[in-house]
Amino acid sequence: MVAAAFLTACTGSTKRHTRTSGKQVLKVVKKHQSVARQSPMSTVNQSPMLSPHILEPRHRTIQDVLYQFGPYAEQELKPYFSKAGVSYPPRKVTFIALKQEKKLELWAKDEGEFRFIRGYDIKAASGVTGPKLRQGDKQVPEGIYRIVGLNPNSNYHLSMKLNYPNEFDWFHAQREGRFDPGSDIFIHGDSVSAGCLAMGDKVIEELFVLTAQVGEENVKVIIAPRDPRVLPLDPDGYGLPSWTPDLYRTIAAEMEVFSDEVTVSNNRPFYPARAPLR
Repeated sequence: MVAAAFLTACTGSTKRHTRTSGKQVLKVVKKHQSVARQSPMSTVNQSPMLSPHILEPRHRTIQDVLYQFGPYAEQELKPYFSKAGVSYPPRKVTFIALKQEKKLELWAKDEGEFRFIRGYDIKAASGVTGPKLRQGDKQVPEGIYRIVGLNPNSNYHLSMKLNYPNEFDWFHAQREGRFDPGSDIFIHGDSVSAGCLAMGDKVIEELFVLTAQVGEENVKVIIAPRDPRVLPLDPDGYGLPSWTPDLYRTIAAEMEVFSDEVTVSNNRPFYPARAPLR
């Protein structure tokens, strides 16, 4: 039962411990409940005279999170933005997640070009090289995504929902008869993953606050199997679908504009993510 609860950690449920007659009992609960889909900026209290009431987890609003974690997040982020020459909050943000390197890069811009702001370690990202294909495969997707919901009451502290499956994912799923390509893919806190990107609690506070302040519609997420600026992506790996070359060309093209002299995603030795079976 424990194993079953873990396998659903990033696809809709997780486990919570309670005590009954001195024994631990596992309860399965929904993981990312009540994702807030309203415009995050519309929930921000603009009046300094009206401080939002901070509630316990499971009862928080986006406004509560901004009030509780906003000062810390801004204190952490503003020096990086200042060093990069980008105002805070910026106009546009792009998160680049590199599965093999287990790195997430934060890029932002005002009116000019995107500038590298800082990098983070990804605490956990399950699966191997290749796109997500179906519910339960525990794969982190690969492609170009958007943030479509901010959840202040995630079981993983805070979470940001991606629009997986996007149009590209749906198109190929339907062509191949895959009618359940999966869903509920998040960037969240904590350090466990079953298809999501787990960033740790402190980091997700920064990313959540930044996204809420910039606006979900101004945030893009690129998830790549590895850094194509260092080594071209290989679409011919064992078990990859026939449309992988199109996907990897799209990812590589999207990342061409993010080409500052960055070492954050290139500070680990290269190891093939998945070798073909012979």
